[in-house]
Amino acid sequence: MRARSAALALAAGVLALTGCSAPEPPTSSRETTIDVDTLSLRDLRTEIGVDPCEPGPSDAVDSGLPELTLPCLGGGEDVDLSSLDGPVLINLWASWCGPCRTEMPVLQQFYRQHGDRVPVIGIDMTDNSPVAALALMRDSGATYPSLADPTGVLLEQPDLRIANGYPQFILLRADGTVVQKRLTGGVDSVAEVVDYVETGLGTRL
Repeated sequence: MRARSAALALAAGVLALTGCSAPEPPTSSRETTIDVDTLSLRDLRTEIGVDPCEPGPSDAVDSGLPELTLPCLGGGEDVDLSSLDGPVLINLWASWCGPCRTEMPVLQQFYRQHGDRVPVIGIDMTDNSPVAALALMRDSGATYPSLADPTGVLLEQPDLRIANGYPQFILLRADGTVVQKRLTGGVDSVAEVVDYVETGLGTRL
Protein backbone atom coordinates (compact mmCIF):
# COMPACT_ATOMS: atom_id res chain seq x y z
CA MET A 1 0.00 0.00 0.00
CA ARG A 2 2.86 2.41 0.85
CA ALA A 3 4.55 1.66 -2.46
CA ARG A 4 1.30 2.28 -4.34
CA SER A 5 0.74 5.58 -2.51
CA ALA A 6 4.31 6.67 -3.24
CA ALA A 7 3.87 5.83 -6.92
CA LEU A 8 0.65 7.87 -7.11
CA ALA A 9 2.31 10.82 -5.38
CA LEU A 10 5.24 10.69 -7.81
CA ALA A 11 2.87 10.50 -10.78
CA ALA A 12 0.92 13.48 -9.52
CA GLY A 13 4.13 15.48 -9.15
CA VAL A 14 5.22 14.73 -12.69
CA LEU A 15 1.77 15.62 -14.04
CA ALA A 16 1.79 18.95 -12.23
CA LEU A 17 4.92 19.86 -14.14
CA THR A 18 4.24 18.35 -17.54
CA GLY A 19 0.48 18.31 -18.02
CA CYS A 20 -2.75 17.14 -16.55
CA SER A 21 -3.51 13.67 -17.78
CA ALA A 22 -5.26 12.22 -14.76
CA PRO A 23 -4.01 8.99 -13.22
CA GLU A 24 -6.65 6.29 -13.11
CA PRO A 25 -7.48 5.79 -9.42
CA PRO A 26 -6.87 2.18 -8.38
CA THR A 27 -9.77 0.11 -7.12
CA SER A 28 -8.52 0.39 -3.55
CA SER A 29 -8.65 4.20 -3.68
CA ARG A 30 -12.23 4.10 -4.94
CA GLU A 31 -13.10 2.14 -1.82
CA THR A 32 -11.39 4.68 0.43
CA THR A 33 -13.34 7.61 1.80
CA ILE A 34 -11.53 10.95 1.65
CA ASP A 35 -13.25 13.35 4.04
CA VAL A 36 -13.76 16.70 2.33
CA ASP A 37 -15.89 18.08 5.18
CA THR A 38 -14.02 18.45 8.47
CA LEU A 39 -13.99 21.25 11.01
CA SER A 40 -10.55 22.42 9.87
CA LEU A 41 -11.60 22.34 6.21
CA ARG A 42 -14.74 24.31 7.03
CA ASP A 43 -12.61 26.90 8.83
CA LEU A 44 -10.29 27.16 5.80
CA ARG A 45 -13.23 27.47 3.42
CA THR A 46 -14.73 30.23 5.54
CA GLU A 47 -11.38 32.01 5.70
CA ILE A 48 -11.13 31.96 1.90
CA GLY A 49 -14.71 33.14 1.48
CA VAL A 50 -15.77 30.43 -0.96
CA ASP A 51 -19.40 30.73 -2.02
CA PRO A 52 -21.75 27.94 -0.88
CA CYS A 53 -22.57 24.92 -3.00
CA GLU A 54 -26.23 24.98 -3.98
CA PRO A 55 -28.28 22.09 -5.43
CA GLY A 56 -30.25 23.02 -8.53
CA PRO A 57 -34.04 23.13 -8.84
CA SER A 58 -34.46 20.62 -11.65
CA ASP A 59 -34.94 16.91 -12.23
CA ALA A 60 -32.68 14.76 -14.39
CA VAL A 61 -32.98 15.39 -18.13
CA ASP A 62 -31.90 13.45 -21.18
CA SER A 63 -28.43 14.53 -22.39
CA GLY A 64 -27.85 16.21 -19.05
CA LEU A 65 -25.59 15.48 -16.10
CA PRO A 66 -25.89 12.12 -14.35
CA GLU A 67 -27.82 11.51 -11.13
CA LEU A 68 -24.63 11.65 -9.10
CA THR A 69 -24.39 13.39 -5.74
CA LEU A 70 -21.06 14.99 -4.84
CA PRO A 71 -20.03 16.64 -1.58
CA CYS A 72 -19.13 20.29 -1.33
CA LEU A 73 -15.38 20.84 -0.98
CA GLY A 74 -14.77 22.13 2.53
CA GLY A 75 -18.28 21.48 3.79
CA GLY A 76 -21.77 22.51 2.87
CA GLU A 77 -24.65 21.01 0.94
CA ASP A 78 -24.15 17.96 -1.25
CA VAL A 79 -25.22 18.53 -4.85
CA ASP A 80 -26.96 16.10 -7.19
CA LEU A 81 -25.42 17.03 -10.55
CA SER A 82 -28.63 16.15 -12.38
CA SER A 83 -30.43 18.90 -10.47
CA LEU A 84 -28.32 21.62 -12.06
CA ASP A 85 -29.70 23.67 -14.89
CA GLY A 86 -27.87 26.36 -16.74
CA PRO A 87 -26.39 28.25 -18.09
CA VAL A 88 -23.46 27.14 -15.96
CA LEU A 89 -19.77 26.53 -16.60
CA ILE A 90 -18.36 23.52 -14.75
CA ASN A 91 -14.59 23.23 -14.43
CA LEU A 92 -12.89 19.91 -13.64
CA TRP A 93 -9.60 20.53 -11.84
CA ALA A 94 -7.13 19.13 -9.33
CA SER A 95 -4.60 20.67 -6.98
CA TRP A 96 -1.75 18.69 -8.56
CA CYS A 97 -2.55 19.97 -12.06
CA GLY A 98 -0.18 22.70 -13.26
CA PRO A 99 -2.46 24.22 -15.94
CA CYS A 100 -5.31 24.25 -13.40
CA ARG A 101 -3.20 26.52 -11.21
CA THR A 102 -2.66 28.88 -14.12
CA GLU A 103 -6.31 28.81 -15.11
CA MET A 104 -8.01 29.28 -11.74
CA PRO A 105 -7.39 33.05 -11.38
CA VAL A 106 -8.79 33.52 -14.90
CA LEU A 107 -11.94 31.60 -14.00
CA GLN A 108 -12.30 33.69 -10.86
CA GLN A 109 -12.12 36.85 -12.96
CA PHE A 110 -14.79 35.42 -15.30
CA TYR A 111 -16.89 34.56 -12.25
CA ARG A 112 -16.66 38.13 -10.94
CA GLN A 113 -17.53 39.64 -14.30
CA HIS A 114 -20.12 37.20 -15.65
CA GLY A 115 -21.11 34.89 -12.80
CA ASP A 116 -24.50 36.54 -12.49
CA ARG A 117 -25.35 35.21 -15.97
CA VAL A 118 -23.13 32.12 -16.22
CA PRO A 119 -22.09 30.82 -12.80
CA VAL A 120 -18.89 28.80 -12.39
CA ILE A 121 -18.82 25.55 -10.43
CA GLY A 122 -15.59 23.66 -9.88
CA ILE A 123 -15.23 19.93 -9.31
CA ASP A 124 -12.00 18.92 -7.61
CA MET A 125 -11.20 15.60 -9.28
CA THR A 126 -9.11 12.58 -8.22
CA ASP A 127 -7.49 14.67 -5.50
CA ASN A 128 -6.51 12.96 -2.26
CA SER A 129 -5.74 16.22 -0.44
CA PRO A 130 -8.71 18.54 0.13
CA VAL A 131 -6.36 20.77 2.14
CA ALA A 132 -4.14 21.26 -0.91
CA ALA A 133 -7.22 21.87 -3.06
CA LEU A 134 -8.54 24.60 -0.77
CA ALA A 135 -5.05 26.06 -0.45
CA LEU A 136 -4.94 26.40 -4.24
CA MET A 137 -8.28 28.18 -4.18
CA ARG A 138 -6.98 30.50 -1.48
CA ASP A 139 -3.76 31.25 -3.36
CA SER A 140 -5.70 31.84 -6.60
CA GLY A 141 -8.33 34.05 -4.95
CA ALA A 142 -11.03 31.66 -6.17
CA THR A 143 -14.38 32.04 -4.43
CA TYR A 144 -16.71 30.16 -6.80
CA PRO A 145 -18.16 26.99 -5.25
CA SER A 146 -16.43 23.69 -5.82
CA LEU A 147 -17.61 20.13 -5.35
CA ALA A 148 -15.28 17.19 -4.74
CA ASP A 149 -14.92 13.86 -6.54
CA PRO A 150 -11.74 12.44 -4.97
CA THR A 151 -12.16 8.92 -6.34
CA GLY A 152 -13.15 9.94 -9.87
CA VAL A 153 -16.69 8.58 -9.96
CA LEU A 154 -17.58 11.19 -12.58
CA LEU A 155 -15.02 9.64 -14.93
CA GLU A 156 -17.05 6.43 -14.95
CA GLN A 157 -20.18 8.07 -16.36
CA PRO A 158 -20.40 6.71 -19.93
CA ASP A 159 -22.72 9.39 -21.29
CA LEU A 160 -20.28 12.18 -20.41
CA ARG A 161 -17.24 10.50 -21.97
CA ILE A 162 -14.89 12.75 -20.01
CA ALA A 163 -11.33 12.68 -21.30
CA ASN A 164 -8.70 11.46 -18.87
CA GLY A 165 -7.21 14.83 -18.07
CA TYR A 166 -7.67 18.26 -16.53
CA PRO A 167 -8.53 21.07 -16.68
CA GLN A 168 -11.71 20.45 -18.59
CA PHE A 169 -15.02 22.24 -19.05
CA ILE A 170 -18.60 21.04 -19.07
CA LEU A 171 -21.05 23.67 -20.30
CA LEU A 172 -24.78 23.40 -19.59
CA ARG A 173 -27.68 25.02 -21.40
CA ALA A 174 -30.56 26.62 -19.50
CA ASP A 175 -32.48 23.34 -19.69
CA GLY A 176 -29.62 21.40 -18.07
CA THR A 177 -28.41 19.62 -21.19
CA VAL A 178 -24.68 19.35 -21.85
CA VAL A 179 -23.47 21.54 -24.69
CA GLN A 180 -19.96 20.24 -25.08
CA LYS A 181 -16.87 19.20 -23.19
CA ARG A 182 -13.41 20.55 -23.82
CA LEU A 183 -10.01 19.48 -22.60
CA THR A 184 -7.69 22.44 -22.36
CA GLY A 185 -4.18 23.14 -21.30
CA GLY A 186 -5.53 25.94 -19.14
CA VAL A 187 -7.19 29.08 -20.46
CA ASP A 188 -5.03 32.18 -20.47
CA SER A 189 -7.60 34.97 -20.51
CA VAL A 190 -11.18 35.85 -19.66
CA ALA A 191 -11.73 36.56 -23.35
CA GLU A 192 -10.99 32.91 -24.12
CA VAL A 193 -13.57 31.75 -21.58
CA VAL A 194 -16.13 34.25 -22.87
CA ASP A 195 -15.60 33.06 -26.45
CA TYR A 196 -16.03 29.42 -25.37
CA VAL A 197 -19.24 30.18 -23.48
CA GLU A 198 -20.72 32.42 -26.16
CA THR A 199 -19.95 29.89 -28.90
CA GLY A 200 -21.37 26.99 -26.89
CA LEU A 201 -24.53 28.79 -25.79
CA GLY A 202 -25.06 30.89 -28.92
CA THR A 203 -25.40 34.03 -26.84
CA ARG A 204 -23.56 37.22 -25.96
CA LEU A 205 -22.28 38.07 -22.50
